[in-house]
Amino acid sequence: MRNLKSLFVASRPLSWVNTAFPFAAAYFMSTRQIDLVLIVGTIYFLIPYNLAMYGINDVFDYESDLHNPRKGGLEGALLDPSVHRLTLLAVVIFNVPFLVFFIVVGSPLSWVVLALSIFAVIAYSVPGLRFKERPLLDSLTSSTHFVSPAVFGFVLAGAGFTPALWALLAAFFLWGVASHAFGAVQDIGADREGGIASIATVIGGRTTVRLAFSAYLLAGILLLFTRFPGAFAAILVLPYALTVLPYWNITDVNAANANRGWKLFLFINFTVGFLVTMLLIWYGTLTAGCGSASFGWFAYAPLSNTGPMPFQYCG
Repeated sequence: MRNLKSLFVASRPLSWVNTAFPFAAAYFMSTRQIDLVLIVGTIYFLIPYNLAMYGINDVFDYESDLHNPRKGGLEGALLDPSVHRLTLLAVVIFNVPFLVFFIVVGSPLSWVVLALSIFAVIAYSVPGLRFKERPLLDSLTSSTHFVSPAVFGFVLAGAGFTPALWALLAAFFLWGVASHAFGAVQDIGADREGGIASIATVIGGRTTVRLAFSAYLLAGILLLFTRFPGAFAAILVLPYALTVLPYWNITDVNAANANRGWKLFLFINFTVGFLVTMLLIWYGTLTAGCGSASFGWFAYAPLSNTGPMPFQYCG
């Protein structure tokens, strides 16, 4: 039971939805059906994927995590060395069957997307690669962790990639970069003590906060180029930007104070996630019965010759 609890904590239950929802939303809104691929994919990106992403990180970050007061609770596990081998073994056991399934049901393009996603998960933490210690690449890789499940869902569903869809994915990616960068600010002291180079330790807390703020705003601007009602999501970027703003002039000496903003960020994530879900339901209602050749906010081409029913938004 102790080992199971360690694996559970290592998978970061609070973050499960951050990877499962993008996949499920992308796949379902592209196919408009609940099938085995949707169910299996959602389960995979809910738990096994997060166990791999965070479990591998906790194993190879143990020495530096000892210096981080945030570790050992909801904001990150502090895995005892006695369960490191078990954690890595569990990652393999719980991930491989799903990956085999995706290879069977997927296409060469989906295999490439999945491979890049898994590579990003591994490369972020394992010795020899350690992208988390390569400034800027750390934030880019972290963002890939969350955006790639959505891209995989679109590709697996055969969605059409329009300019507006690329705008949405770019906005999502910028959100991920900004979120990782801001999260790194609070760890400047612990990372420097542990000998870890991050985007925040290299360019400083103040510059990192300003970079995160700018990335959030740019993400919001990109969302304005999505189809109705997707542009409403641009408003949902503002809470993130406002959370970062109080730390505009933060110094490396008091960088740990950004933890207050990070805790607020975790709360905002769930609230914004709920509102995004409402937007998706709204869109789904507007386009019910239309069919879909691509994710609806971005482009629509009816699959039948009968045309849309009255009051349906299929434009």
